[in-house]
Parts: sequence; structure tokens; C-alpha cells
Amino acid sequence: MKTIRVGLVGCGFVSELHMHAYQRIYGVPVSVEAVAAPSDRVVEFSRRHQIPKARRHIRELLNDPEIDVIDICTPAVLHAPMIVEAMESGKHVICEKPFTGYFGAPADPSPVGRNLSKALMYERVMVEMDETRRRIAASGRLFMYAENWVYAPAIAKTAEILRKTKDKILFMKAEESHSGSHANHAARWDMSGGGALIRQGCHPLSAVLYLKQVEARARGEAIGIADVTADIGNIGDRLSPDDHRYILSHPIDVEDWALMNMTFTDGTKSTVFAGDMVLGGVRNLVETFTTGGLLNANMCPNTGMMTYLTDEEKLADVYITEKVDRKTGWQFVCLEEQWTRGYNQEIQQFMECVGLGHTPLSDLDLAYDTIKATYAAYWSAEEGKRIRL
Repeated sequence: MKTIRVGLVGCGFVSELHMHAYQRIYGVPVSVEAVAAPSDRVVEFSRRHQIPKARRHIRELLNDPEIDVIDICTPAVLHAPMIVEAMESGKHVICEKPFTGYFGAPADPSPVGRNLSKALMYERVMVEMDETRRRIAASGRLFMYAENWVYAPAIAKTAEILRKTKDKILFMKAEESHSGSHANHAARWDMSGGGALIRQGCHPLSAVLYLKQVEARARGEAIGIADVTADIGNIGDRLSPDDHRYILSHPIDVEDWALMNMTFTDGTKSTVFAGDMVLGGVRNLVETFTTGGLLNANMCPNTGMMTYLTDEEKLADVYITEKVDRKTGWQFVCLEEQWTRGYNQEIQQFMECVGLGHTPLSDLDLAYDTIKATYAAYWSAEEGKRIRL
């Protein structure tokens, strides 16, 4: 098998996660050949990860005949155009979540998140997704949706049990929440396509959609989304400076609290929660209630290791887990965080798909359905009604 050569787009937090995973690939020859980003940080990033080429624009990667795969780790507003451009240039594509979103048009009132109808956003994002999907299919290249929850060991084991038991999923409760994003663009709809629901809720949402499809295939059924209801809130901009000591949420025109309910075509249910004002670290949870039992996937926090420590200064160089404001007191230490959350397994499978012609577990259909359900939820929350899909 020839070496698979990867070009990485972006040099921020997610790119770091992906590089950690590339360095742990086994059984498939892989080389990250180049990284592109407009930031001056791209040079330091390339040196630190020993990437041979540092570039300033994705086009330089697309014009490089040695690169087989483009890995897109940019803000969401850039995803759809980069996907199409890369695949029509003959490259396979990995794209981070979310697949796409609605980020505003020149004639839209500003800020778009407060002033544009969510029903119109849903309509426009569906048109864009349908066109993007058509062009992806026409390219003949492989699209891989970087939804790490699908590959997290707890979700993978849930899927295995569902395949073996063929039990019916009755309902699921899923959540990703924490104390808010450090990224300034997370507060703006025109950069992120929404707030906590699309930025964090996409993970548990994708997980429950994936598990329903695992169930459907195991039982020989066809199951889709029947309808969506939702409620969202903007809590952070009403907090005083003192209240913001530990809460990072500073929304401009996005939500920092979101709850959506889905009914599937088989009459079963799922609830997804996402929030930016939850202290104590990241909460990544999926509870699956079936006709044969209960599957409780606690990616974090979990009790793989718990500590009680007293001296913050001594712990300065010790990593505990993401999004905690201190390391002392009782802590849930996330062991092998990249593995626990599925990043390593995700990139491993993607490289196997490129090298061996396999189909990824996290694919275009999952990316498409996640965004469709997300914008239906925004529409439902704004108009206070059930959106039938």
C-alpha cells in the first residue's frame, strides 16, 4: 500500500487533536505532508509537529499532486466551500463538525442570529446541503465526517451490543455541556452557524442518530426522524461580571442553552441537551434505554480515576481534564482522553478507508441528518411548534 499523504487545513485546537491521532496510526502508511492556515502560527505548528510544508492557503494544498487527503479543521463557516473545492480537485476529504450551517448572506440584517427567521435559515441550509451533497457524489472522492463520538469506545460498545441483541431502542438521553468556549467566534452566528446546539449538541445528536441507524440495520428496519421540538436560551449575556468568573459564555446572537426532542418514525424518542454554563468539566453522556436493558455511556466524567489533591501550584504541569477551573479537590481524571473520546480511532478508520476502500462509520448521511435536525430545532424553538420532517 502506498503512503497516504495528508494536507491539514487549520492550526488551532482541533488540528492539535488530529495531529495527536495521526501520530498513532498503525497498519497504514500515513504522512501529514503540509498544513495551511492564514495565521502566523502555522509555521510554529508545522515545526512542532514536524510537518514538512507550511502554507498560507488551502489552494496550495489542492495544487499539490502529492497530497491525497485534505483534513479540514477550520471554523464552520468555511467547511462547505472547502469540502467542494477540495473534492472537485480530486482529493478525499475529512471535515470536522459541523458539516455546514447558515452563516448569513449580504442582505441579511445584523446580527443574523437575532434578526433572521430560523425557518428561512432551515430552507437555505437545506438548499446548500443538497447542492453540496450532489457535488460530493459527482466528485467520486471519499467524504469522511469527523464525528469522534461515533468512534468513542463507550459508543462503539453500545453499537456492538445493539447489533448483537437486536433490541429496540425506546428512547435516548444525550448531552454535551461545559463552561463555554474560549474562541471568540463561538459567540457569533455568522461564524459558527448557531450556538451551543450546533457547536456542542452536534456530538450527542450525531451519536443518537448513528445508534438509531445501527438498530435499524440490525433489525432490518428503516427508521428516520419524524419530527423535532426544541427550546433554546441566551443566558450568558444576562450575567454580571461577577457571575462570569467561571462561566465563559458571552453570546452575541447565539444560544448558550439548548434542549431538543426528536421523535423517530418508529415512534421512539430522543432528547439532546447542550449548554455553555455547566461547571465541573465537560459532560459527554449518552443513555440508551432499550427493550432489553439500559446502556449508559459516560465518556466524561467517569470514574476511571478520581483524585483529591490540595496544592494547585504543584499541579501546574499536570493535565486533569478539559474545562475545569482548578485541579484541586475531588476531580474526575480523564485517562487517555483522545482515546476515550474517539479521536484516535476516528482518524485510524479514515486512513483505513482511504487505503483499503472501506466505508466510514461517520459518513455524509450522518453529517447531513445532523444539520437538518439542528436547524429544524432552531425553527421549532423560535416558533414554538413541532417541525415535521
